[in-house]
Amino acid sequence: MTKQLIDELRKHLSAKEPHPNAEEPQGEEHEAGLSRRALLRNLGITGGALAGASLVPRLVGAQPQSTLEAGGNAEGNTAGNAAGDSNGGASGNEGGAHKMGANMPRTVGEVDHKANGFNPSDILTDFDYGKVSRLSNGQTLREWELVGQDKDIEVAPGIMFPAWTFNGRVPGPTLRATEGDRMRIHFRNESAMAHTIHFHGIHPYPMDGVPGAGPGPISPGGSFTYEFDAEPFGCHLYHCHTFPLARHIGKGMYGGFICDPKAGRPKADHEFVMVLNGIDVDFDDENDIYAVNTIPFHYQKNPIEIKVGDLVRVYLINVLEFDPINSFHLHANFFHYYPTGTMLQPTEFTDTIAQMQAQRGILEFHYKYPGTFMFHAHKTEFAELGWNGAFRVTPRDV
Repeated sequence: MTKQLIDELRKHLSAKEPHPNAEEPQGEEHEAGLSRRALLRNLGITGGALAGASLVPRLVGAQPQSTLEAGGNAEGNTAGNAAGDSNGGASGNEGGAHKMGANMPRTVGEVDHKANGFNPSDILTDFDYGKVSRLSNGQTLREWELVGQDKDIEVAPGIMFPAWTFNGRVPGPTLRATEGDRMRIHFRNESAMAHTIHFHGIHPYPMDGVPGAGPGPISPGGSFTYEFDAEPFGCHLYHCHTFPLARHIGKGMYGGFICDPKAGRPKADHEFVMVLNGIDVDFDDENDIYAVNTIPFHYQKNPIEIKVGDLVRVYLINVLEFDPINSFHLHANFFHYYPTGTMLQPTEFTDTIAQMQAQRGILEFHYKYPGTFMFHAHKTEFAELGWNGAFRVTPRDV
């Protein structure tokens, strides 16, 4: 973070009423040690809105409920209503769910999803089965077109990020096939940088998408077709494997790859793909915001709608760069967990799991009670910087 931006943020903070629990800075030593991440976190907790900052998300945090009810903060009221029905409907009074938006850190406003070319609410269920045909031996063939593109994405309101993408979105398309299908991925690189696609799965060496395998990195303007059989069944991912790898992943070159078992899985009422990621907006190898499917706080502001008793299946994939571990915690419920999704029987019944980068798994659960229930990283810093969402559970129609 630049000195100019830090000075700008401090100036903005000095003009605000101090939070009752905020600690006073202690001299020059404190100022020198005030990190960018700590500064953002303090802003979120104390409720400061970054009206004067152009390079970091505008965050607001916990505020007295009475202030919001009096109409003192229109943005807070909007977020509060998004988190539940403030009039006491099925998703409101159940557990006081309507208070969540007002009492949690969040960004101010919404990003321009249309300009971004993707909406995290749509990504949840946007499974791409490819163009389907049949080979002469009877095997199902699925074909996809993936394009490497450089694209500016609004990752938080007013914050543009120069992403490297597959098909202009982060995460890239969620490819889905059945175990044993032939997968044929036509990759065209329209980026200014060389890229590859490395799939987590079983495939021949020339298809591994790393330097030295097959064509290696695909130069700008170049193309290559990756082809292999879909195996093993499970929840997988793909990503660029060009060096420096942390930068290529950190800038957005990854996506989900779901391989269904031949016999299928029990029918679920909802299937969602959630890619856990973060954004390093100033390229200092530290994440500034954390998210599910890229946009921080999106599912907090736009809760995922399900009904009591619905079987929910989540394909959870962690691609977070620059932090060694991520996690997922589900409120007021437990889930069956299938690590990597390669077994048909769960190994755990829990409410919290941890994942290293590239670890993934399948979660299955249903809710017993109506309400608006949070899900988030059980790492407070991640949750307060964007990795927080909610399921809005309504009664099942009789």
